[in-house]
Amino acid sequence: MKERLQKLIAAAGLASRREAERWISAGRVTVNGQTAALGDSADPACDRVEVDGRPLLVGERKYYVLLNKPVGYVTTLSDPEGRPVVTDLVREVPARLHPVGRLDLTTEGLLLLTNDGELTHRLAHPRHEVEKTYLVRLRGALSAAARRQLAEGVMLEDGLTAPARVEKVRVTGSHTWLEISIREGRNRQVRRMCEAVGHPVSRLKRIRLAFLELGTLPAGKYRILSAAEVARLKRL
Repeated sequence: MKERLQKLIAAAGLASRREAERWISAGRVTVNGQTAALGDSADPACDRVEVDGRPLLVGERKYYVLLNKPVGYVTTLSDPEGRPVVTDLVREVPARLHPVGRLDLTTEGLLLLTNDGELTHRLAHPRHEVEKTYLVRLRGALSAAARRQLAEGVMLEDGLTAPARVEKVRVTGSHTWLEISIREGRNRQVRRMCEAVGHPVSRLKRIRLAFLELGTLPAGKYRILSAAEVARLKRL
């Protein structure tokens, strides 16, 4: 049965439908040797679909991996500067995995990787507002006013942030530890929020994504999600 090419690419776990549409528009997708156009369809049972010259494998097994990303790894599939990438840590998984969202170079903690393009798109889409919780170490003692500002919303250069949940605040010496939960996905959002209220971040670790917990998983290690966890993710 014929399906739109972007749907087939997403089903193969290579990209979201939106990203697949960009690939098609860029001429990276062919059907039976002919460059495809946006809107084209194909039947994987009888048509040869290729992306960047590689055959599209529809129906391959889907993998869902929870990684404890260490500091110093880039959340991309490759890096022109030669820095280590997160997929180096999951090489034993027999699939081409993609990270769901990003953690910057100096941020550690929970990172989900999968070859399920549809789920990647759904979890990353802003309208689903998937909650992410971070353990944060700030410089200085957090005042009640700064805590309230974080919770109610902080004005950044790209606009006011949505309300955040701030919990488990404790001061140790010259630093403050806290947990902050957000439902947005702006670039470096937690760091920028804290800097905006006068408290630069000295350590940032994501410990929860929706209901998934990092727990005691060691840095650089990963685990495969259970079928129940995957089903619950798809219901979000």
